[in-house]
Amino acid sequence: MRARSLMPLVVTALLVGSLAACDGDADKAADSGGAASDGSDGASDGAADGGDDGAAGPEAVCTEATEVSCVDALLLDLSLQDSVSRDPVSTTTDGEDFVTVVDASAGGYDQATRNPWVYVKFSEDGAVKVEIDDESALESMDWDLSLRRFMIRMNGGSSGPSCVGVATLPETPYAELSAVPEGVRYQMDDFYTDDCTIINDSSGLPGSPQLALGGWWEYPGCVATTGKAHLVQLADGHVIKMVVETYYGTGQETCNERGTPGGDSGIITIRWKMLL
Repeated sequence: MRARSLMPLVVTALLVGSLAACDGDADKAADSGGAASDGSDGASDGAADGGDDGAAGPEAVCTEATEVSCVDALLLDLSLQDSVSRDPVSTTTDGEDFVTVVDASAGGYDQATRNPWVYVKFSEDGAVKVEIDDESALESMDWDLSLRRFMIRMNGGSSGPSCVGVATLPETPYAELSAVPEGVRYQMDDFYTDDCTIINDSSGLPGSPQLALGGWWEYPGCVATTGKAHLVQLADGHVIKMVVETYYGTGQETCNERGTPGGDSGIITIRWKMLL
């Protein structure tokens, strides 16, 4: 798998006879990973310090697509399709946050492997659906997240040719995360061994690879949301904070509290805000 070193952004301002460096407040970030979904602690696949508020904007992490390893295995293991998903993506605002709802139901549990993934791209104006098929997505940097049922892939590492990475912050509530902590390390998807054997998570569910963004859910008998905050670094260097609020259209709270599945599964609600 590729390893990237993402250097801190430093914005300097020339004052009279002095030079001051402006850095973000330091905070330790680690991902406890969720027992059911093996979200990991971001200890590999790249590192970047938290962001500054420089007017010039963040420095791009990568600008050119790289070849995805294990493509043949990926096509088979994740049942990638040569068609474009018809399922919708919508984004609204709620105060300073965006709320994006992705229909990742893929025709239901029994039909999911016959249906394509849904692709999403983030911007300062909101998140939009990218109309692209699974096979073409393996050569495209035009998407950030890909969703189908309970799985959320990022465009990088094992999943795609870009360099989108995540750091999960289990000790910091989403609402209290106002800036990118210094020294944050971002992890890309890395769910294949060197011989292209898939690494599954510990949920016991079939076809569920160990995804870097897997810490958003656990499985007590249904897909329960953990409420963990995540930082997602995009290829252009922007960083968003996000939390997955619901997987079920109805009954998410009952699932979280009692382990009983809700209704309308695969309707994923993501609350997010661009921090850098």
